[in-house]
Amino acid sequence: MTGVVVKLFPKCLSKAFTRHSTEQARHRCNVMALLAAMAINFSAVAQDDFAVASSDYFVDRADSKKFVLIMAGPTVGEDNKSTFRQWAFSLHDILARDYGYSSESITLLHDQGRNSSEDQSAAARVDGPVNLAGITNAIEVLQGQVKQGDQITIYLIGHGSGADEESKFNIVGPDITGTQFAEMLDPFSEQDIVIVNTTSASYGFSASLSSEGRVVISSTRSPSEKFDPIFSRYFIEALDQRNGDRDKNNRVSMLEAFNYAKVSVDQWYEGQGRLASEHAGLDDNGDALFSLNPTIVDVDGRLAEIAYIDTLEDDGENLSDLALSLKARMQEVERSVFILRGRKADFLEADYWRQLETLLVELAKTTGQFNDQISL
Repeated sequence: MTGVVVKLFPKCLSKAFTRHSTEQARHRCNVMALLAAMAINFSAVAQDDFAVASSDYFVDRADSKKFVLIMAGPTVGEDNKSTFRQWAFSLHDILARDYGYSSESITLLHDQGRNSSEDQSAAARVDGPVNLAGITNAIEVLQGQVKQGDQITIYLIGHGSGADEESKFNIVGPDITGTQFAEMLDPFSEQDIVIVNTTSASYGFSASLSSEGRVVISSTRSPSEKFDPIFSRYFIEALDQRNGDRDKNNRVSMLEAFNYAKVSVDQWYEGQGRLASEHAGLDDNGDALFSLNPTIVDVDGRLAEIAYIDTLEDDGENLSDLALSLKARMQEVERSVFILRGRKADFLEADYWRQLETLLVELAKTTGQFNDQISL
């Protein structure tokens, strides 16, 4: 099977895991990197219901769009205020610079709004305050922007409090509960949703948002973890210049970003000689039970693996409609490869490799067609 891909891209083998100066070389080598990742992840445990559910979620189509809502809540103390502000604006800028998000597709709610930033250039990026009216307005604007199949990522920075149904995200004015926010998200039943909650005591609020087909990440595993987490620092670092791209396909999935941040947090506490006061978890099967070590062979992790932050125009390629369609097809086939890998135990050995070869050959051909288009 590997011989087929080797014949298609013989010059790429020695550079499969390096960055390239041209778009053609990069996309060509993404195929080889994917093949290598497949070889490394040879074994898997299947979940029968995942095959059906995953067929509908997080498909990057040529006409689909991605939106991000960043909410950085209020805080006391200059240190925390500076840190939360830095995280919020860094995330905003990374998404615009590295992932192709426009000002229309990123909504940033920060503290009390533009008046809370002394830097005028920074204030211009703020769309409103983090209060109930600001959040409600942002959600209503999103409703008018999205269509079926679009992706919405919601990123929370700040403080959390409470437990279970009383868990809250601290905002300007009366705090909002997880139950309230979950109701606000009800209209987005036809969109793919990712929620990254990096606040203290985030678990209960995050659990309220758990739902089928939704990826929810929490920086803490229980209401007792009330100290300010550093998880957000490393999650954003994972996105910055695609540091979290472990399989070298030039994309960062939610699973990759989560694992990068989790390992980095553990290393930070170990380096400080301290016991960790935060333990991040991920839920993507809708049971509100967060896995501390999600993988593609576990109950959580498979949906997060195919949920990517990047847009189809993430590199400023100024693609034609045909090239955009081909790139979307490349990503769709790659997604099918990941899903097949997670279902390996469902197939006889020969059948598994036959299906894998079919997908990889299609990926190789589509990549070739894409490279031809962008070289015109």
